[in-house]
Amino acid sequence: MTTFFKTTALACALALISGASMAQDAAPVKEIPTLETAQVGDVYLAEKSDPWELRCTKVEAGQGPCQVFQLLRDETGGAVAEFNMFAIPEGKEAVAGAVVVVPLETLLEAGLIIQVDDAPAKGYSFAYCTGYGCIARVGFTAEELDAMKAGTAAKLTIVPAKAKDVKVNLTLSLAGFTDLFEKTKPVQ
Repeated sequence: MTTFFKTTALACALALISGASMAQDAAPVKEIPTLETAQVGDVYLAEKSDPWELRCTKVEAGQGPCQVFQLLRDETGGAVAEFNMFAIPEGKEAVAGAVVVVPLETLLEAGLIIQVDDAPAKGYSFAYCTGYGCIARVGFTAEELDAMKAGTAAKLTIVPAKAKDVKVNLTLSLAGFTDLFEKTKPVQ
């Protein structure tokens, strides 16, 4: 298995583990353990810089793989989507990847649109859906990552399957992003 696919698989697994918090508002949100309370293999909260969290996987020794996470909410404060971003090893076209989890009944053919500040928007396809949401896997070039580090906010747009003429815009705050992202490291 190549490093890129290992990284993507790990990010997907981390997104699936953390995805339970967004799943259904009716389900209780499971607290993410700390390094001290996590078992080897568990995802734990390493650091927080609102609205971002640095989530890492506990390993026997050293630092395991980490990602930055943000829960995206609608104007009423309801959880709508999750944004999980991680570093990719050097030598790849993409230097960072993201796993974005959106609600079931999202119009998949409309894709996921991401726009950082006033830069041109870019569209991404959804890869698959699970019992709690639909997942888009996104790759970011060095230039796109730099725009996020210098930016103030990104707009993520999705379309509900039952309301094809409605666009749901979610704000991804980029405040605190750079400091936490610098603490991620690619999976080797």
